[in-house]
Amino acid sequence: MPDQKKLGLLAQAGLEPYQEKPGEEYMNDAQRAHFKTILEAWRNDLRNEVDRTKSHMQDEAANFPDPVDRAAQEEEFSLELRTRDRERKLIKKIEKTIILIKEDDFGYCDSCGIEIGIRRLEARPTADLCVDCKTLAEIKEKQSGRG
Repeated sequence: MPDQKKLGLLAQAGLEPYQEKPGEEYMNDAQRAHFKTILEAWRNDLRNEVDRTKSHMQDEAANFPDPVDRAAQEEEFSLELRTRDRERKLIKKIEKTIILIKEDDFGYCDSCGIEIGIRRLEARPTADLCVDCKTLAEIKEKQSGRG
């Protein structure tokens, strides 16, 4: 593929997609370092966003006399807090994944044990299931949600 496009997380980390060498062992030191760099950049970006929200909310906090203005501000803050809560959970998942890299237990499906794959992990570095197992899990989730 000529001129591969940078992926979102790769661009944040200032990296290009990992180029595997012929005969290269899966999840070798270079690959683990590549993913650790991606995860650390992502975590730092999320932490900065949390800090920005905190200072934004402190700066924007106002006691509006108009109940409609006050309600609008409360709704905006509520949405931001929900977003930050999701990001905090994501930061925890990223940190768990960094630990897996350090323990040399990264890149393999938790369900069946096969290699998840470099491209899938570049798109979603916290993935812990291969595409097939993830698809099966989603089908089971849909079925149990309906029944």
